[in-house]
Amino acid sequence: MNDSASSSTPQWHSRPADAVAQHWAVSPETGLDEAEVARRRERYGLNRLPEARPRGPLVRFLAQFRNLLIYVLLGAALITALLGHWVDTAVIVGVVLVNAVIGFVQEGKAEDALRAIRDMLSARAMVVREGRQYTVPAEALVPGDVVLLQAGDRVPADLRLWRARGLQIEEAALTGESVAQEKSIDPVPPDAVLGDRLDMAYSGTLVTHGQGAGIVVGSGADTEIGRISRLVSQVETLTTPLLRQMATFSRWLTGAVLGLALLIFLFGILWRDMAPAEMFMTVVGLAVAAIPEGLPAILTVTLAIGVQRLAGRHAIIRRLPVVETLGSLSVICSDKTGTLTRNEMMVQSLVSAAGRCRVEGEGYRPRGGFLHGEEALDPARHPWLCRILRAGLLCNDATLEQAEEGWQVHGDPMEGALITAALKGGLDADDERAANPRTDLIPFDAEHRFMATLHHDHQGEAFVYVKGAPEAVLRACHAVWGEQGEAPLDLEAWEQHIEALAAEGQRVLAVACKPMPAQAQSVDFADVASGLVLLGLLGLIDPPREEAIRAVADCREAGIRVKMITGDHAGTARAIAAQLDLSNCDEVITGQHLESMDDEALARRVADVDVYARVSPEHKLRLVTLLQAQGAIVAMTGDGVNDAPALKRADVGIAMGRKGTEAAKEASEMVIATTTSPPSCARWNRDVPSTTT
Repeated sequence: MNDSASSSTPQWHSRPADAVAQHWAVSPETGLDEAEVARRRERYGLNRLPEARPRGPLVRFLAQFRNLLIYVLLGAALITALLGHWVDTAVIVGVVLVNAVIGFVQEGKAEDALRAIRDMLSARAMVVREGRQYTVPAEALVPGDVVLLQAGDRVPADLRLWRARGLQIEEAALTGESVAQEKSIDPVPPDAVLGDRLDMAYSGTLVTHGQGAGIVVGSGADTEIGRISRLVSQVETLTTPLLRQMATFSRWLTGAVLGLALLIFLFGILWRDMAPAEMFMTVVGLAVAAIPEGLPAILTVTLAIGVQRLAGRHAIIRRLPVVETLGSLSVICSDKTGTLTRNEMMVQSLVSAAGRCRVEGEGYRPRGGFLHGEEALDPARHPWLCRILRAGLLCNDATLEQAEEGWQVHGDPMEGALITAALKGGLDADDERAANPRTDLIPFDAEHRFMATLHHDHQGEAFVYVKGAPEAVLRACHAVWGEQGEAPLDLEAWEQHIEALAAEGQRVLAVACKPMPAQAQSVDFADVASGLVLLGLLGLIDPPREEAIRAVADCREAGIRVKMITGDHAGTARAIAAQLDLSNCDEVITGQHLESMDDEALARRVADVDVYARVSPEHKLRLVTLLQAQGAIVAMTGDGVNDAPALKRADVGIAMGRKGTEAAKEASEMVIATTTSPPSCARWNRDVPSTTT
């Protein structure tokens, strides 16, 4: 075995699974033996990220005094004490302590909130060792371990997959894609971006469907999350504009007071023949009087008011001075999935032989109608529409339920969107499943790219519903269903429909059906290889939040430029940007294009281009840095681990929701928004008290 660490051979996605197993000297069927596991644990350590030691209460309290003006005030307090002016001393010390206590308490609240909601890595893992399956703590995994995956698991380490059956993994935290990625075992090109590495499963991502197995090729700090953590540790944290201005003001004030005191001292001695001791007491009194003892208290109270206002909007401020920075923003760089969008798939378009209709509504909430142009459609009066909705409902393994925090999908997000569309059309999920019970199914897999279910109704008829990638379903169709029944299939016309939906950033599914013999009790690939009748196409998208659309408009009104930086595909990014009405939603720069541009070329375009797609954490960091070099005050918003480096570099980092907390934990100047709604920085500009001169 080549014992080189995984970090020295990072392109596991371009290697065949057999070569990866050979590299790690492991058989995928039997796994490692315990002696080898112990040896590798000694070499590679535990499978957990190194954590920086948190600041203790005393260190956090003392950090509140790191300010030149505070040093001057403490010096003034010392001098007044030596002079016996105890009232003045008490006032100055009281102001300094109040300032420190308020900052200490606020930072403590933010740190507690961070600790309460950090939960990114899997706690347990199913492994194969010595030919047997074991459940072990995730931190006990070593490179070369064989890990089994199934729906609901959180991937415990970086894996090179060697088996995948209908395996789909949600990688939004790393890639920004809102839809779970279909996985396969075939190698991909070495230069494939993270979202296109279909043969890999990354630590911290979530298995939503199917089963699989993989070989650990990265653990602990050698995982993709660990790489991002190292990148975060290398990022220089900026101070806020307020603190920079206060530091400058303090230096000028201190210099001016000392210079004036020296001039007065010399004037009194040389021109007025006053005693040096008397003049010293005079200039000390003047110096103490010139120092604005109340300024730190005024600043702290003003910032605390801003913190309380934002707390009412469910935002946690980690450092007080960052509140003022919100009022100085000129550019907001935002992730897309879960920040500008809901991270909830929705059927937005339906295409059938009868035409195309638009589906109204928002997210998984089953409220909304169907529009053909401006005409509202009643599904009960259009059988073709009901057929499409029923097929999407029955050829489906997800469930939808209403919880306290809203409607939630258990299973694949796209399947949840199909259930929501059916409910909007007046279909009842339980009634439909009872009237058309499922007898058999062909589960979805990445090779065939469709799912098929066999049903029998209570009239003795049997039929198959098929749902999947349009190119896979259309190959098996000979006709299309319309208002007048079956009609010949015009393949070229339907391909144009697919291209039109994809150009709008929608993910396209095709649904079809086929009658079966009444006595059929099973369905296989031969049954659905031909003879299908196409019912229609469904266009799905993760729509932008209504409040995000309003926030973008507010930001434009306030003079703040909003830029979307996402790991999703360019077409999807462009479509969402158009719905958000970004200033420039036509031009998109991809991560691959960014790689080919030097800093000078990118700097010329970064101010004008507002949409960046298929980007990596390094790209986000680079864009934020270039904007700051041009004098912009930049906020970065996101809810994924891949946002962490840019969050730390930005003047303000805004981590959205529970997922964003892991991304936020390394940053020192941070706003953590725990609400599901993105805050409007334009409103902050108007509402938060500003202390900028």
